[in-house]
Amino acid sequence: MVQLIVGEKGKGKTKELLDRVNKEIKEAKGTIVYLDKSRKHMYELNNKVRLIDTSEYDIRNSQEFVGFLSGILSQDNDLEKMYLDSFLKIAQVADDELSDILSRLEQMSKTFQVSFVVSISKNECDLPEIAKDKILVSL
Repeated sequence: MVQLIVGEKGKGKTKELLDRVNKEIKEAKGTIVYLDKSRKHMYELNNKVRLIDTSEYDIRNSQEFVGFLSGILSQDNDLEKMYLDSFLKIAQVADDELSDILSRLEQMSKTFQVSFVVSISKNECDLPEIAKDKILVSL
């Protein structure tokens, strides 16, 4: 399952994501991973959540990002959920690629039984049609 938290920059998407991951880790049976563009929120995350700072890796485009996710999935059979903050930046997603990348995430979710919660800095009305039924929170 892919769920989206959407809204313009500064509307509180990261806070919503952090609140959700910290609540969910208490009941999680498997591993939870949080991807971000820095370590800025490291002390706001429960220490059981694995934080991955994507700026440490040379991800140049959305296809490389999908490969990066595949690598994470291949190394952790207990992975239950991934939280992706600042998705458009960390995944290097151009506007015309968003539908394709969301479809790829959905396929990965089904194949590996991993849920994705993704924050996207866009208004709900600016999202492609494929994204509209995945919206969890619109800020």
